[in-house]
Amino acid sequence: MTVLEKTATETGGGAECPPRRRRSTGWALTVGLVAGLLVLVPVAAGIGAYPIPVGDVLGSVQHQVGLGGGELDRVAESVLWNVRFPRIVLALLVGASLGCAGALMQGVFGNPLAEPGVIGVSSGAAVGAVAAIAFGINFLGTWTVSAFAFVAGLGTVLLVYAMSRSGGRTEVVTLILTGIAVNAFAGAVIGLFLFFADTAAVNQITFWQLGSLAQATWPKVLAVLPCAALGLMVAPLYARRLDLLSLGERPARHLGVDVERLRIVLVLVIALLTAAAVSVSGIISFVGLVVPHLLRMVAGPGHRFLVPGSALLGALVLLAADLAARTVAAPAELPLGVLTALLGSPFFFWLLRRTRRRQGGWA
Repeated sequence: MTVLEKTATETGGGAECPPRRRRSTGWALTVGLVAGLLVLVPVAAGIGAYPIPVGDVLGSVQHQVGLGGGELDRVAESVLWNVRFPRIVLALLVGASLGCAGALMQGVFGNPLAEPGVIGVSSGAAVGAVAAIAFGINFLGTWTVSAFAFVAGLGTVLLVYAMSRSGGRTEVVTLILTGIAVNAFAGAVIGLFLFFADTAAVNQITFWQLGSLAQATWPKVLAVLPCAALGLMVAPLYARRLDLLSLGERPARHLGVDVERLRIVLVLVIALLTAAAVSVSGIISFVGLVVPHLLRMVAGPGHRFLVPGSALLGALVLLAADLAARTVAAPAELPLGVLTALLGSPFFFWLLRRTRRRQGGWA
């Protein structure tokens, strides 16, 4: 029995839970998540230093799409469409990308404790962004840091994957250990960049590493949208094969799954989603770990719901976290990555304790 199957049985998502009940739970959760997003988006758009009533937010949206409503005053319209909505859309895209990448990561490795940062994409993206900031590289204007982060994150994953191959196959344990080593090396490189950077660059690097959506603009939304949309559309196509992979590599091969090809494709999708998210938001941890596991506990391990459901819940969680980050300590703003880590770390600790207790301890 794989780790994924053990977790499914522990959380009530294995054979003990009838398939019909799991499907009905998945549909109910999907409706609930969509409803939550529809409620939270206008609320988040209205809350801030310049408050805008929810009714006015909805009226402005209706006016923009030609369905009636009414135009707000010039300041409110500017705040809503140039500040709030870009940030909200970016939060939705980043959260959906991280949540979906986490579900894929856990499915590929058969381990509910895996998350996208394990394979080095987050640390690699951080190295690219920090290098651009520390050396004052700006040939792409405001897109420079995001572009460097994306390319470095994607390149790091390809390097980790190439180093973990042996005999034409990918060894999962070697892949994870290589990712851990690359993460450590990337941390050292970032430390060197911080040592040689000037004060202004150090402040900018620190702010980027803490994770934030404060610099959200429509160009940044457009920068992440193609990669996020591509990854989110491709990921559900592999749900059935991930379900077969959860039975074990050998049974999956007997059932017609090309395990090696599946891993290659999904690692690239994970890298695409995570690098795109990290390039515009900085490092935001634990979303890819916590979100899929919460859904797995409620609806079971089936990836047909888990993959798209993790995207929906990831979007909802990150939008709520960003709303809290900019309102809890107003007029100051908490770093989003710090807030998600503060909430996610205790959950991860509880998850480790729970898994250990249910398995009767670890050797």
